[in-house]
Amino acid sequence: MSQSTTPFKPDIIWANSPTEEASLPSSPLSEFLQETLALTRRLFIQLQRRPATLIAGVIQPLMWLILFGALFENAPKDMFGDNINYAQFLGAGIIVFTAFAGALNAGLPVMFDREFGFLNRLLVAPLASRFSIVAASAIFIITLSFIQTAAIVAAGAFLGAGLPKVAGLGALALVIFLLVLAVTGLSLGLAFALPGHIELLAVIFVTNLPLLFASTALAPLSFMPKWLQIVATLNPLSYAIEPIRYVYIHSDFSLTSTVMLTPWGEITFSGALLVLFGFAVVALISIQPLLRRTLA
Repeated sequence: MSQSTTPFKPDIIWANSPTEEASLPSSPLSEFLQETLALTRRLFIQLQRRPATLIAGVIQPLMWLILFGALFENAPKDMFGDNINYAQFLGAGIIVFTAFAGALNAGLPVMFDREFGFLNRLLVAPLASRFSIVAASAIFIITLSFIQTAAIVAAGAFLGAGLPKVAGLGALALVIFLLVLAVTGLSLGLAFALPGHIELLAVIFVTNLPLLFASTALAPLSFMPKWLQIVATLNPLSYAIEPIRYVYIHSDFSLTSTVMLTPWGEITFSGALLVLFGFAVVALISIQPLLRRTLA
C-alpha cells in the first residue's frame, strides 16, 4: 500500500516574505514621484508620436540666428561692443527667447486635456497628489527647453559665436532653468484660469513679440531711446539675456561681474540671478491659490 505524504507547511511567516513586502504601503513621496514620472512619460509619448513641435522649436531659432546674423553682418563693429560680432550678441537673445516662448506654451497641453475631458479623469483618479499634474508639465517643458538650448548653442558655435567654457555653460543652464520655471508656472496658472485654448493662445500672441522687442535680445540697451531702456530694464528677459551674453563674450566671469548698465545703476551677475530667482518665486507663489482651488 502506498503512503501519501502531505507537503510541509511552516507555521512561521517570515516578515521579509515577498507577499508581505508587496502589501506594505508606499510612502506619499514615492507615490508622488511615481505619478509624476508616469504623467511625464505620457507627455513624451505624445511628443514621440507628434515630433513636429520639437522639430519646429529647434528649426525656428536656428532660422532666426542665421537670418538675423546675415542681416547685421555688415553692421559697424563697435555697435555691439569691442570685438563682438553679431552672432555672439544675438545668440544669447535667441536662446532666452526660445526658452521663453516654449515655457509660455506650457499651459496648452493642460488646456487641451481640460477641453477633451482627460483632466477630469485625472482629478477623480486616486492620485497621491494632484500637483503631480503640474510637476509633470514643468519637467516636460524644462527638458524641451534644454534640448532647444543645446541645439542653439551648437549652431551658434558653428556660425562663429564661440562656445562658453564649462562654468559658462553651467551658468547658462541655471539662467534658463530659472526663467523657464517662472514662465511655466504662469502659463500653467493661465491654463487653469482661462476658459479655453483660444484665450490662452491670444495671451501668448499678445505677450510674445512685445516682450522680445522690449528686451536686449536684438539690440544693446544703449542703442534704445530712454523710455525703451526703462521698459527693457523692467523686462525679466533682459536679466536672462545679459548674463548669458556675458559668458559668451568673456571667458572669465564672477558673480560680481557687471553684466548690464541700467538707467539707475549697474547690474551684476549675481544681481541678475537674484532677479530671476525672485521672478520664479513670485510666479510660483502667485499661482498656488489657483492650483489649490482647481486641484482640490
